[in-house]
Amino acid sequence: MWLLILEALAALALLLLAVWWTMFSGRRREPPPEDAADARAEPPDKP
Repeated sequence: MWLLILEALAALALLLLAVWWTMFSGRRREPPPEDAADARAEPPDKP
């Protein structure tokens, strides 16, 4: 009985590891360019 519980816990651990690995192993996002951040920070003046 304990062997089945241990095996189920090992399978659950592998599943969680696979989910964590696929969520956080992707391409890292690059920060936006400096000029684009400045353009969004200041709204354009309308006459």
